[in-house]
Amino acid sequence: MSGGANVRLRPEDVTDLRHAVAGPVLEPDSEGYAAECATFNLSCPLAPALVVGATSDADVRAAVRFAVRHGLPVAVKSAAHQVVSAAEGGLLISLGRMRALDVDARERTVRAEPGVRWSDVLPRTAESGLAPLAGSAPDVGVVGYTLGGGQSPLLGRTHGYAADHVRRLTVVTADGALREVTPHTEPELFWALLGGKGNFGVVTRIEFEVFPYTRFYGGGIYFPGEHLAEVLEAWRAWLPTVGEDMTSSVGIQRLPDLPVLPEPLRGAFVVHLRVGYLGSAEEGAALLAPLRAAAPVLLDLVEEKPYASIGDIHQDPVEPMPYFDRSVCLEEFDEKTAWTLVELTGSRSGCTLANVEIRALGGAFDREPATPNAVPSRGLPYLVFALAVGAPDRAEAMRADLARVVDGLAPWAATRNLVNFLSPEEATDTEGVRAVFGPERHRLLADIKKRYDPDNVFRFNHNITPA
Repeated sequence: MSGGANVRLRPEDVTDLRHAVAGPVLEPDSEGYAAECATFNLSCPLAPALVVGATSDADVRAAVRFAVRHGLPVAVKSAAHQVVSAAEGGLLISLGRMRALDVDARERTVRAEPGVRWSDVLPRTAESGLAPLAGSAPDVGVVGYTLGGGQSPLLGRTHGYAADHVRRLTVVTADGALREVTPHTEPELFWALLGGKGNFGVVTRIEFEVFPYTRFYGGGIYFPGEHLAEVLEAWRAWLPTVGEDMTSSVGIQRLPDLPVLPEPLRGAFVVHLRVGYLGSAEEGAALLAPLRAAAPVLLDLVEEKPYASIGDIHQDPVEPMPYFDRSVCLEEFDEKTAWTLVELTGSRSGCTLANVEIRALGGAFDREPATPNAVPSRGLPYLVFALAVGAPDRAEAMRADLARVVDGLAPWAATRNLVNFLSPEEATDTEGVRAVFGPERHRLLADIKKRYDPDNVFRFNHNITPA
């Protein structure tokens, strides 16, 4: 059986690995291999030479040591919402079986293993009147989201990135060692892990702070797509008038004609205003009045909600689908930027993208946390994320449409970006990754990578090559 480049595993090697781990060891012709390699983005399939379904720290250590011993690069999968490489010729460590979750209400902390998703955490923290900095899609994995920064559509402008509130990480590094990483035990590795994505090892446990929130006022308001210009202009003028307890974004959406959607939205071109407000419903309604009046409303789903319903803000898809995406952060969003976005995505643009969204950041996203980390996107006021949905045989046309929108915003584009929003192409572009982190931060990350993963064992990711 072929492994990594110029590597050939013998049957007895695989047998030895099966004896060393409690979880399954699967080859491409094994029953269960396809399920273990399944991804959320059906356009990014995994095809490793070998899969280990880890059940414990010990399994992860054994898998990493085996991979290093046999010259195999290592890929890591938890919820598989952001796969950037097929991991061909490598060993995939699948972490979905590691799902231990503990909520300490007194300390206001959560400890989670890498198979845990935000949809697991939200009901558990709600029992104690607490709230995590979960993202827009509750089905995303806690660990991968947090290692990339973690941008909450509700608490982010008040409390910053999810990475800013991590207290401890348990990590298996490329030497097979199990490390308890805190700001005090291994400060450089702690800094690099939080923002450096999957470059420095396999995180098998994470501990982070949660906050005393039980509800919010928010959801989405849908407007007809032909009123995009009015909605963008109203939103742009409104943003400076609200505080850090209000988070918002605008999605320009061409929705599918599916029965799961309410009648006004089926097959429609719409503008989806998304808001999350931590104050009272009365205050929130008053703040939203200028936006509700910006254009005719198709559907208004903004109301008082329990915090565990945070997924209602964006209404992100929950079923796997084939898609391509691009992202860019903007230094500003002035009248000319808004008009350019209308020309690129509006009703007369010919745009076919399923969703082009612009998120307002700012607030605590700009502030350095008490314990510094490698998150590179502080000070960037806006994020644009563009999504094309379709089968791989349409890839060329979809990539062209994505490029037209993202490149059209180049006059306002920043070089840095939010790590979690990088497309596979962006995440595997070495110079692009360097630009996303900035030269000084990237240099520090490369130095730390050399110390903990000098052979770049963990390279099926947003790769930072060792210095």
